[in-house]
Amino acid sequence: MKADLSSIRTEVDASFLYQVLAEGEKDAHVASIFKEMSEIEFGHAEAFLKKKGFDVSFMPKPSTRARVLKAIGRIFGNDYILGVLMDTEKRLSGAILKQRQSLSQDVGLSDTAHVEILRNILKGGGANVSGSTMARFEKRHKSVGGNALRAAVLGGNDGLVSNFSLIMGVAGASSGQKEVLLAGMAGLLAGALSMALGEWISVKSSQELYENQMALEMEELEANPEGEQRELALIYTSKGIPRADAEAMAKKAIENKEVAHSILVREELGINPEDLEGSAMEAAVTSFLLFAIGAIIPLVPFFFKEGFTAIWMSAVISALGLFGIGAAITLFTGKNGWYSGFRQVGFGLAAAAITYGIGSLIGVSVG
Repeated sequence: MKADLSSIRTEVDASFLYQVLAEGEKDAHVASIFKEMSEIEFGHAEAFLKKKGFDVSFMPKPSTRARVLKAIGRIFGNDYILGVLMDTEKRLSGAILKQRQSLSQDVGLSDTAHVEILRNILKGGGANVSGSTMARFEKRHKSVGGNALRAAVLGGNDGLVSNFSLIMGVAGASSGQKEVLLAGMAGLLAGALSMALGEWISVKSSQELYENQMALEMEELEANPEGEQRELALIYTSKGIPRADAEAMAKKAIENKEVAHSILVREELGINPEDLEGSAMEAAVTSFLLFAIGAIIPLVPFFFKEGFTAIWMSAVISALGLFGIGAAITLFTGKNGWYSGFRQVGFGLAAAAITYGIGSLIGVSVG
């Protein structure tokens, strides 16, 4: 029965989190949207429950994951909850679309409705939203897509696992406290700087590539508007829109050069203009800090202890950190937190044990 109710819990959690967003939203119009989405999700859960032959009394409660997200929302703001819900809705709609494609079924409006609703809210919420709320949504729209919470979890994981393994390798080769601290700090700085530089290059190169492609698209639009109109009509036709309607839509869009360029950038090039608004330096600094926070965890005991005492203390606090990271990942995957946490601990300790063994062999050989 528990397995039968697992899919229903996704709907229950979504209903619960939409209700949290509704209660925390100051704009009445947006709050009403979140409240109605909560009711729709709960209605889905009731329908699935009846379809599986269960009474409504068997309706599962919101999961621990959902309650943790609520707590995170209280501390850091509900933008984190909105980001997770967007990911969940995208994942569910993607699975539905794949299933329909495999069965050669037509795509329904409801398949992607919630994703579009959330996107519209992030873009400003419509005419009934106040100016201050629209400004807040614009800021939210720039930050939610990348999901800072996920970046924090994964960045901390990279720092912890890599530096933990490095420290254990050096500890295996040498019992000296200074040697381990030197290697650990070097690993922290080298890894954090590498992550920061890599993130800066990634964001900057993507922005430059997109900007170049968008500029070329504008040149083509100015030089050959008729050809771009035909391309736009073909794009609409490929989406199932009747040929006559597609041509009318393309002709209407091409009348405004800025509108046409925006549509062509999204539809033809697959570029989201909002991706250009991210700061490469901000991404680099964030990556540096997140990696450093994870990397310092296994090193802490060696500031106060040495030898085997410091080694096992480092292993214990690193295992706790790994478990926390593994459990935190389930905020996005929806999997069992205990399983994910212990799996992360297993992988991390295995990597550290291997490097410790290699370090011990190297230390013996050198000795």
